[in-house]
Amino acid sequence: MRILQQQFQVAYSYPVYFGNGFFEEDNPELLNFLNNASESIANRKLLIYVDKGLAEANPMLLKKIGQKLGGQKDISLAAEPVILQGGEIIKDSSDALQQVLSDVSNYGIDRHSFILAIGGGAFLDAVGFAASQAHRGIRLIRVPSTVLAQNDAGIGVKNGINQFGKKNFSGNFAPPVAVFNDFDFLKTLDDRNFKSGMAEAVKVALIKDASFFEWLEAHAVAMMKREPEAVEYMIERCAELHLEHIRSGDPFESGSSRPLDYGHWAAHKLEKLTQNQVLHGEAVAFGMCLDARYAVEMSWLKTEDYDRIVALLRQLGFILQLGELSQSSVKVKDLLLGLDEFREHLGGNLCISMLTAVGNSIDVNEIDHKIMGATIEGFAN
Repeated sequence: MRILQQQFQVAYSYPVYFGNGFFEEDNPELLNFLNNASESIANRKLLIYVDKGLAEANPMLLKKIGQKLGGQKDISLAAEPVILQGGEIIKDSSDALQQVLSDVSNYGIDRHSFILAIGGGAFLDAVGFAASQAHRGIRLIRVPSTVLAQNDAGIGVKNGINQFGKKNFSGNFAPPVAVFNDFDFLKTLDDRNFKSGMAEAVKVALIKDASFFEWLEAHAVAMMKREPEAVEYMIERCAELHLEHIRSGDPFESGSSRPLDYGHWAAHKLEKLTQNQVLHGEAVAFGMCLDARYAVEMSWLKTEDYDRIVALLRQLGFILQLGELSQSSVKVKDLLLGLDEFREHLGGNLCISMLTAVGNSIDVNEIDHKIMGATIEGFAN
């Protein structure tokens, strides 16, 4: 018997920009990137997708895109920007996937061309998944338009859509070629969607950086007032910690540990049980409190740390009781099914990150369903 052992490594590198007005005439960054990325290949095409909610909130956006990107020498718009429904609904069917694949075929988009996706986290997930499927991967540029997308969903390497009632059942790991975080887009977010994204900042602080958690405590009022300096630092630091984990950890999740999904096993299930009435960040806030309370019950986490977590999330406007959070009744046994789905999605053994202190966590492979059930009951009213 002979064995040929294949082994190779592929390096990924992409910039994440932070700034204002990337589609304004006097901001050269987006064009500079496109020109530098295409300098060795002439006549590349650009296919653009825009989140419907973002387009409606920014009536001049499509015109600005045309003025900014039309008439370039080596980059041409393949078509007018395509508007797709944003929010979690875009991930609940394959419509967006088929739309993008059809457009790629019809407009002759090749692997050296670009797809530019502008929108929220779910929108970027769905369009990114489609981009990764066409020709085994078309170069994707993400322009996240929400707090959640700018500090988490839009900057990493995941893409996916929901199927069979399960969050991100179909998906892959396909890094973008660039991310442009435009703070101007945050100005049109309603309060609910704005604060939802801050849950991910609390999450990454809890598992990675106690000093950042202290900063969040000190600047919660400023963030709720949308003071630019505080909001922009929160997004940049959160993004920095996420990128650092991806870079130094397990970017394609070949192992079992997923610290960046702290609080997410319950969050993902809660979203589906409420037909997405509960936003992702709202569900994550609840999931973090649930797991933190469980950690207290298991004597891993001090009560005073738990109290700080609850106080910060409440100060940021999050509802932490199931009865108030959801208009529909959520049963304990149904929410507990999220544990099995979380294990199944990752594969292998169950692996849940649990806090031992603010800024520190451990991985546990078993959850006491009786204690977790009782913990859920404590948040029921």
